Amino acid sequence: MIVTTTESVDGARIASYLGIVSGDAVLGTNIFRDFFASVRDIVGGRSASYEKLLQEGKDQAIADMVARAKALGAEAVVGVDLDYQVIGGDSKTLLMVCVNGTAVTLG
Repeated sequence: MIVTTTESVDGARIASYLGIVSGDAVLGTNIFRDFFASVRDIVGGRSASYEKLLQEGKDQAIADMVARAKALGAEAVVGVDLDYQVIGGDSKTLLMVCVNGTAVTLG
């Protein structure tokens, strides 16, 4: 399955548009990750635990979107857009990753 942020697939013609497909992942953080991230805010540097969580969310959301595209008979998803949102407050933080694109067949 070709997944691209562009509106076309280089070297291929889009034969049909099957519709918008999406994938979502909502992941919980934990007290230890939040604590160490707050320390990173003070001393600087990258937060490997949050970076890993972001990557997991992105991978899960894309996998969901691809599964929905395959169910429609798609060969590619074009125009893919990723969105990130933090849900919750001080004690309950969730990371939401949403990905959307257009499922297409190629000809």
